[in-house]
Amino acid sequence: MRKLLNLAMRIHRDERGAEGLEKLLIIAAIVLPLLAVLLYFKDYIVEWVQESSDEVRDDSDSSLGQDPF
Repeated sequence: MRKLLNLAMRIHRDERGAEGLEKLLIIAAIVLPLLAVLLYFKDYIVEWVQESSDEVRDDSDSSLGQDPF
């Protein structure tokens, strides 16, 4: 029983991997709210990108026939 208790105490004191876990938790704390915001505003973002793309395409098409100088 004493060996089992000593093993449990050694495992409890072992901090290897704690730094990696902390980094993972910090990244998750940043990424998860960002993902939630992106999913919530997904339709607005898609609409904005499409409008911007159409505007750039229209500007490009209108300038093809003109001399840039």
